[in-house]
Amino acid sequence: MALKIDTYSNQVGGFSFFKAVGHPLTADKIGTLLSDLSAGGTVALYDPLGHLETFAELHDVSELAVETVFVQAVERVGKDVLDRTAMPIAEIGASKASALLIPAFDTTRLVAHIRHLLPDGMRVVTLDDARLPDAMLSNPRKYLDPLNFATNHGFLRDGGGRHTRLVTANYWSGYGARDMRLWLRLFDSEGKVLATWEQDLPDGPAGIILDSAEIRARFGLGEFAGTLFIHALGARGHDVVKYAVDTYGDAPEELSCTHDANAWPADYYAGLPAANPGERIVLWLQNAHPNAAPAGSMALNLMGSDDVRPIDRSVPGFGTISVDPAELFPDAAWPAQFELWAGKHVVRPRYEVVAGNRRNRIAHVNVERTDLKGDPNIPDAMKHLGKAYVLPAPVLPMDRYRTFALPTPMTRGQEKQPIAALLIDADGTEIARRPLGVLKRSDSVALEAAELMNGSTLPSGYGHLEFIYDFSQGGEDAADGWLHGLFRYEDTESGHAADTSFGAHVFNTVMTYKNEPQSYGGPPPGLSTRLFLRLGNCMKGGGVESMCHLIYAASKPWHATSQTELILTGADGSEIASASLAIPCGGSRLWRAGEVFSAEDIQAAGDGGYVLIRDTTCRLFGYHGLIRDGVSFSLDHMFGF
Repeated sequence: MALKIDTYSNQVGGFSFFKAVGHPLTADKIGTLLSDLSAGGTVALYDPLGHLETFAELHDVSELAVETVFVQAVERVGKDVLDRTAMPIAEIGASKASALLIPAFDTTRLVAHIRHLLPDGMRVVTLDDARLPDAMLSNPRKYLDPLNFATNHGFLRDGGGRHTRLVTANYWSGYGARDMRLWLRLFDSEGKVLATWEQDLPDGPAGIILDSAEIRARFGLGEFAGTLFIHALGARGHDVVKYAVDTYGDAPEELSCTHDANAWPADYYAGLPAANPGERIVLWLQNAHPNAAPAGSMALNLMGSDDVRPIDRSVPGFGTISVDPAELFPDAAWPAQFELWAGKHVVRPRYEVVAGNRRNRIAHVNVERTDLKGDPNIPDAMKHLGKAYVLPAPVLPMDRYRTFALPTPMTRGQEKQPIAALLIDADGTEIARRPLGVLKRSDSVALEAAELMNGSTLPSGYGHLEFIYDFSQGGEDAADGWLHGLFRYEDTESGHAADTSFGAHVFNTVMTYKNEPQSYGGPPPGLSTRLFLRLGNCMKGGGVESMCHLIYAASKPWHATSQTELILTGADGSEIASASLAIPCGGSRLWRAGEVFSAEDIQAAGDGGYVLIRDTTCRLFGYHGLIRDGVSFSLDHMFGF
């Protein structure tokens, strides 16, 4: 049962109204507002901006004695709105309702237009009565400005010797933001408030750490596993709160990392693997809204199968539940993969692989797009774009690690995918290429990097793997530019493992095609790099070092080498040291912070220090992680700003 709300469009970006009425502070005020209205007689509803159905999806209006629903647009008159026939607002004078509710913000002009039409004594109530304080807004003059709702949901757990750290930086300062602070509210699994507080941010690109163990101690909390709602107040430039999630434990074997939640709940997610023998998958579902997600409103199916099985559990408003897919599909095993019917109830879910021996690991699934179809023009576009869409992922040192790659359908329309796998040495030399054919949606084909080498190894010892489109066996009408994969890494010495996943882009060509090469700071092409690498040297337990695998993927030959600058930045945002890195075009570089910067400088960076990776000559794709040599490691794709 999907929510009828607008959250995100690839054409216009994110929508703010659902965030505005779903904000925890606003939700409390709206609850009071609706209780007052329900006790005051009949109510008329006026929907001038088309927000009413979204409002009703996120807040229970069933207790209101609704007399009439009025609309402004002539084309909506006579249509069904909340099971009522919409009437023209010009006829509101005949209403007998005691109050008029307008589910909109910034309503001064809207109310002025109809004030003279209202029957005597009719009270007008708008969502302006539930606004956040102006002190929490970047732009008080336009309430639904996306920058007013730079929010996200973090997964935060502390219990059983396991802890969580959300790590980022004040990247908004680079866009002119000053006097910023975070408004934070921690919910337990039942959606109950455990703590609410604000955290001031220094001006400048200071590091930010939100650690479950510190928060638990500060507020005297028991064990919890739930949602940390994060609202960046005073944001500029970005309306998305990006962060890395580190899970660590009292035992050194507990170490993994994943990515931020997607701030816009989606209809479908994919890239959820089935468990290996001896392992268990835990799917964490975090309700992004104040209303409960009913039992059966979400479901799972094996990718490519029509056998959709409901998750027969409700999720409280702002609550969190864990689901074992094996309870619905007991015979499924890796490399099988699931599709989640999420119905816009939850932010991007995490999955946890429970492997025993305290070697659990957490990763995330990805949004499955509903707006894409096969693009038959992609094969012709590749005449100008070379390899065009490239999905790069590390191949860690093959004498120590096993690397697995699993293509994952990531749009509802992907019935087949024509794919080849390329194995590339760190110096940029293509070592092996294997066409995988035209994979059906139901195919789950996991490839091990060593299989491409027929038992040999890479000259540099490591490199990267690429998925690209390959039409040698057909499928010219199937490519849609949204090629994704799940990548798994196993340490053959310690037994530790890590999962990560991402999608393809066009890299490093001046020619453009449908917003590619993607640029996060302006129109395409995106030909520069700004990536965030957090340090782990101050993590509890010690012995942790940051590692990074930078890949210079290129759809066509570009600059012979990168001109990459590594800027060691202190927790206070100050620059401590810098170093240069030259990566061959089409190649990669695996490095550790301790190999580039002195121990003294890393120590001076402090808890919250990080490395800013900059390159103005090319777009690099990066993966970051933490490592305790011989014990545990983590790996996930990086984020930039």
